[in-house]
Amino acid sequence: MFVRRYWSVGSWTKDQKRFMTTSKRVQDRSKLKRVHDLEIVTEKWKIASKVLFLMEILKKEPEMIIPVRSLDQYRSQISLPKPHRVSDFIRKSPKLFELYKDHRRVLWCGMTKKAEDLVEEEDRILEEHQDKAAEYVTRFLMMSVDKRLALDKIVHFRRDFALPVDFRTGWVHKYPQHFKLVKDEEGLEYLELVNCNPAWAITELEKKTMGITEASEDHTPGLLSISFPLKFPPNYKKAYKYRGAIDHFQKRSYLSPYADARGLKAGSKEFDKRAVAIMHELLSFTVEKRLVTDHLTHFRRELVMPQKLMRLLLKHFGIFYVSERGKRFSVFLKEAYEGSELIEKSPLVLWKEKVQSLIGYRGKKKIETFSDMSDMEDNGFDESQSENEDIDLQIEQEETESDMEDDSLGDNSEMDIDEVCSAYEDNTKRC
Repeated sequence: MFVRRYWSVGSWTKDQKRFMTTSKRVQDRSKLKRVHDLEIVTEKWKIASKVLFLMEILKKEPEMIIPVRSLDQYRSQISLPKPHRVSDFIRKSPKLFELYKDHRRVLWCGMTKKAEDLVEEEDRILEEHQDKAAEYVTRFLMMSVDKRLALDKIVHFRRDFALPVDFRTGWVHKYPQHFKLVKDEEGLEYLELVNCNPAWAITELEKKTMGITEASEDHTPGLLSISFPLKFPPNYKKAYKYRGAIDHFQKRSYLSPYADARGLKAGSKEFDKRAVAIMHELLSFTVEKRLVTDHLTHFRRELVMPQKLMRLLLKHFGIFYVSERGKRFSVFLKEAYEGSELIEKSPLVLWKEKVQSLIGYRGKKKIETFSDMSDMEDNGFDESQSENEDIDLQIEQEETESDMEDDSLGDNSEMDIDEVCSAYEDNTKRC
C-alpha cells in the first residue's frame, strides 16, 4: 500500500514512492510485545474519563446543574454521535447523575448527593496537592530549553498533573516565586520560570535510586549513569537475544533532563537517551504514570526531543508501553505498574476508583463480551459490571484478528513493527 508522489529537483521530476502505514493498528502488529494488563487499564478508564468530564462540566456551573440540551456541544468529548441522546448516557449512571424537568418541561442534569460529596473530596485532594503540582510545573519549565512554555500546551497536562480547573485563570498566579504569566508580541500566553531551584533539578529516577527526596542547594545537573528499570513481556524472548545491546544502552551516560541540551547533536545516541530520560521524568510526574502521546509531541522543540518521538517510544518498549486502544495513543511508564494496577496509588487515583465503582447500573445482566460493551459505548451506553475477563476476551479476539491480518500485510508498511519494535536490533548495529 503506497501513495505515489511527484516532486521536482532542478529541471527533472522524480517518481517517488512513499510507503504509508496501513490502517492496521501499529501496536497490534507486534503481539509478542503487547502488555495485556496495560491494555486492560486503557479500556477500563474509557467510560470513566467521559463521566469525569461530565462531572467537571457540572462543577463549573453555579448551581452544578445544566440543561441537557446544553451538553450537546460536548458530544465529541464523550464520543456520543447523533442520533444517540445525551440523556440516555446520563441515565446509565444513576448513582452519580440526576435528571429532572422544570415547570417549562426543560430537562436538566445535576449530580446526586454522593457525586457532590465526591466533588468536594476531589477539591480537598487537589488543594492538598497544589504545592507538589507547582513543583512539577516548575521542574517542567526547568527542563525546557527557553525556560518557558506556551500555556495552551501545558493545559493539555492539567488532569495528568492534577492541576485545578482554574489553572490558567487563577492558579498560575499563586506561585510567583516559581513562575509567572507573560505574553509575546503576538499576544500568546507563556508560563515563564522565575526561579530555578537547584534542589529540584534532580530526576525521580535519581531520587528512587539514591533514596533521597531532593538535591542539595548547590546541586548542578550534569551527566547521569543511572540505568532505567526494564520490564519485558514474559514471552518476548528477543529481549535476551539483544541483551548485549540493551546493556550497552543502559551503561551509556546521558545528560540530565535539567541540564542545558543546546549542544547535543540531533540523532546522536546521547540525544536519544536524554529524550528517554525526559519522557521518563514527565511520566513520573503524572497521576497515573501515563500520557496521551499527542501531548508529548507538542513539546519536541521546547524539550529538545527527536521528531520521530513515537519511534523512540516503541523502540524502548522495556521502559515504555504504547497502547492504541481508543482514538489516541497512550504511553505508560511500565515500571509503575504491577499487572494492571499502579504500584503506588495517589489519593487522586483512589478517588477516581471510587467514581469508577459508581458508574453504570447494578444488578443487570452481564455483557458477554467486551466487544459488545464497546458497541454500547459507541452508542453512549455502558454496563460497568463487565469484569476484566470480558476485556480479556475482547483483546484476545483482536490478537487473533491481528495474526490473520498480519499475514495479509505486505512489506510496504512504513512503520513495520518487525523492524521498528525489534527495539534494540538497531542498537546492535550502532553500538
